[in-house]
Amino acid sequence: MTAHAALRAATRDAHDQLDSHFSGYDLADPGDYGRFLTAHAAAFLPIEEALDRAGAARLVADWPTHRRRDALVADLADLGLTVPAPVAAPAYANDDALLGGLYVLEGSRLGGAVLKRAVGDTLPHRFLSAPQESGRWRRFIATLDQFLYSGASLSRAGDAAKATFACFEQAVTVPRP
Repeated sequence: MTAHAALRAATRDAHDQLDSHFSGYDLADPGDYGRFLTAHAAAFLPIEEALDRAGAARLVADWPTHRRRDALVADLADLGLTVPAPVAAPAYANDDALLGGLYVLEGSRLGGAVLKRAVGDTLPHRFLSAPQESGRWRRFIATLDQFLYSGASLSRAGDAAKATFACFEQAVTVPRP
């Protein structure tokens, strides 16, 4: 089983649960879309920062181009919203954990491209429209396979990916104005 397949299997339930929460938002409605982005920001921003601190650039050569913080903050500002209080991000204490966290954020980029189609035409969508140049996901999957080759490393990555999904789960279930 490839590292990608193992991580997908390990996080399937967490991913499905999170999708069920986020699917309740009408992304064409400015209020719902604002709440959707606010919930994302509460988790995404501290997670991306934690990945930076843990050394994402060591494992993903073009990591700076993967960051979406500025796009998300700009979309919130365009909607007249402020950056919400952050949830606590995982520590990503080793490279296996770091790759587990990156797996969730990189996968969310792919999901964002799909969700963007539901966003109202007049609403900002930089975060969901973040560039995904050809081959980026395949290169990332190759990185997973290069580093996550043992059962122990896959387990650590899976635990970190589930902890990352849990941050988003916490952010989406906390009531916000």
